[in-house]
Amino acid sequence: MSDTAPPGPGDELRADCARCFGLCCVAPAFAASSDFAVDKPAGRPCPNLGDDFRCGIHRDLRVRGFAGCTVFDCFGAGQQVAQVTFAGRDWRAAPREATRMFDVFAVMRPLHELLWYLTQAVALTPPGPLRVELDAALTQTRRLAGGTAEELLAVDVDAHRGRVNPLLTQVSDQIRGARAGADHRGAVLVAADLRRADLVGANLRGAVLLGADLRGVDLTLADLTGADLRGADLRGADLRGALFVHQSQVDAARGDHRTGLAAALTRPAHWPPPAAPTRRLSAAPAGRGRRR
Repeated sequence: MSDTAPPGPGDELRADCARCFGLCCVAPAFAASSDFAVDKPAGRPCPNLGDDFRCGIHRDLRVRGFAGCTVFDCFGAGQQVAQVTFAGRDWRAAPREATRMFDVFAVMRPLHELLWYLTQAVALTPPGPLRVELDAALTQTRRLAGGTAEELLAVDVDAHRGRVNPLLTQVSDQIRGARAGADHRGAVLVAADLRRADLVGANLRGAVLLGADLRGVDLTLADLTGADLRGADLRGADLRGALFVHQSQVDAARGDHRTGLAAALTRPAHWPPPAAPTRRLSAAPAGRGRRR
């Protein structure tokens, strides 16, 4: 987003790396795994982070062993901390602020994630008592995220999440209504074959679907809040009507051109494109063979 362009609806909840200081590449710890090629302690810059706060291997993250970086979403917390909370002062220019900035980022990121869910919930909820409660929770969460560094470090994120989550659950229950399906909330479904499962309207909040086979599954009205879709096979699955699906979940999964996605979601670049149609050579008409 350009510094001179007015922010559009929801822009504050989209990561804008150009306005951040590589906070997600410094603040958290990485453990060498299938998601990260190296060990990195919290507060130490990733070896791939350049002096301009850009990733030096951004286009090759997956092939270089940093798939975890490609699916991380700060929900706009990075630029909020960098440009608002710390007014454009970066941790290299102000090293005494570095630790405090990283600690604030650890609070801001879950607050911005809650803002994303609450914004989605408000849009899905008709006027009424529940909508009033959601609006109040959204206002309060925005107020917390807009606080000073000292105020943010005093926020009890778990307690605030504990007040917001029941509202989000009510929204899910209200939308699914009579079409509410199987309850798999928090279920561990690692590598499960779910191709024949009826998951329309299912509760999959917090479910671990790591490597699960969901090919061709209809996920209409399924609540995927916080579901772990890393490596899940979504080829041919229909997520167009699924609830609370964010981009990083889609980025972490496997899919193809047949996977149904809501308009707000982008088809990941690493998903295979449609196969090119095979050109069939027609036989030469009778009597028109090769001249001698």
